[in-house]
Amino acid sequence: MSKNTFEKIYDVVKRIPYGKVATYGQVATLAGNPRWSQIVGYALHANPDPSTIKCHRVVNRFGNVSESFAFGGGHSQSLLLEQEGVKVNNGKVDLSVYGWKGE
Repeated sequence: MSKNTFEKIYDVVKRIPYGKVATYGQVATLAGNPRWSQIVGYALHANPDPSTIKCHRVVNRFGNVSESFAFGGGHSQSLLLEQEGVKVNNGKVDLSVYGWKGE
C-alpha cells in the first residue's frame, strides 16, 4: 500500500540522527517533492508521535528554529536541540556543523 505525504515526511524525519538537524526543504526533497516545504511544516505540526518523530530536528533553510514550536513554545525546540548537543545561538543552528547530509 502506498504511503501518504505525511507518512513519507515522517519517515524522513525519523532518519535525522541525534545531534543533527535538517531543513524543511531537505525533508521535502527526501520525501519525494522539493515543493513540499510548507507541507512539511503542516505535517510536523500534526505530528502524531513526537517521541518517535523528532520534529525538533527540523529547522528553516537558514538554520533558524521555529518561533512557535508546536510542542511547547518558542524555546522548547532550542532546549531539545541543546540536550542533543546542538548549539543554538540566538535561535539559529549552524548548518555547516549540525546539518544532516541525508545519508
